[in-house]
Amino acid sequence: MSGTRNRGANGTEVVVVTGASGGVGRATARAFGARGAAVALIARGEHALGRAAEEVREAGGRALPLVVDVADAAAVDAAADRVEEELGPIDVWVNAAFSTVFAPVAEIRPEELRRATEVTYFGFVHGTQAALRRMTPRNRGTIVQVGSALAERSVPLQAVYCGAKHAIQGFTESLRCELLHDRSGVRVTMVQMPGLNTPQFSWVLTRLPRHPRPVAPVYQPEVAARAVLHAADHPERRVYWVGGSTVATLLGQKFAPGLLDRYLARTGYEGQQTDRPVDPSRPVNLWQPPDDTAPDDYGAHGIFDDEAHPRSVQFWMSRNRRPLALATATAGAVAAALAGGLRRRAA
Repeated sequence: MSGTRNRGANGTEVVVVTGASGGVGRATARAFGARGAAVALIARGEHALGRAAEEVREAGGRALPLVVDVADAAAVDAAADRVEEELGPIDVWVNAAFSTVFAPVAEIRPEELRRATEVTYFGFVHGTQAALRRMTPRNRGTIVQVGSALAERSVPLQAVYCGAKHAIQGFTESLRCELLHDRSGVRVTMVQMPGLNTPQFSWVLTRLPRHPRPVAPVYQPEVAARAVLHAADHPERRVYWVGGSTVATLLGQKFAPGLLDRYLARTGYEGQQTDRPVDPSRPVNLWQPPDDTAPDDYGAHGIFDDEAHPRSVQFWMSRNRRPLALATATAGAVAAALAGGLRRRAA
């Protein structure tokens, strides 16, 4: 299965994407649709989910929107049953749903922490278990966990999100070991993302004085979607890093975590807020999907289009590292041969 697309018995790739009504999930569902997959879209907001399903169909795929709260394990499992009944055996399951709170730790209420963890951490667990129950007996399938650089390096004001992403990484590493022990044909991989221009910053529960924003540099959600598709096609790698900032952050965490602590203490507050005050009437998605209260759904993009990068050179190089290594080696050999020839002529 390494390096190939996952396809079921009928030749059509069947994909489940959680958090599919907005942001990375929405861009990922659309990208799978563009290559002809049958895509089950899972999210809470019915209006936005319907529009996301239309985008999948417009892109060339088949869409099955399912209104589900991923914090409900039984509902997620029932949704997986419906996917297999209507679309066929699930080939790829992408966990991307999350919710969070932007606030200092002392200001986070217990019920908010519990709810965000149920959605973000347990949502991934429920999705993964639902996928495993169906993939394991068939001995094939791929699970892609949409992670973050913050799964390995926490930042201030995002303890809720960082804690859940760290937990997802620990859960996924345990699962990977189990699959290797069982010599299973099921694969699991994780994609660590950089700051992304998604709508979450317009609907996240925040107690910051100014409008929250992603840590720069910012990338468009389509960059994340392309990385998810590549990971789904090449799940033999345990983890993918997307964006030069992700690489720099994770290397900094590995070699100088204390220095990074002090750097983030100085820059992490300002770097995660715009210069605009928070609108007290803004929607909050922790308890209810804001998509259904807006005059139109939010879509995949947030409000940072003017600074968001449409591609990641780092991920392109990572994805093409073998051809690049071969090209580099070939160029080196050619240069050495030319240099040798010049030296012989000079002699």
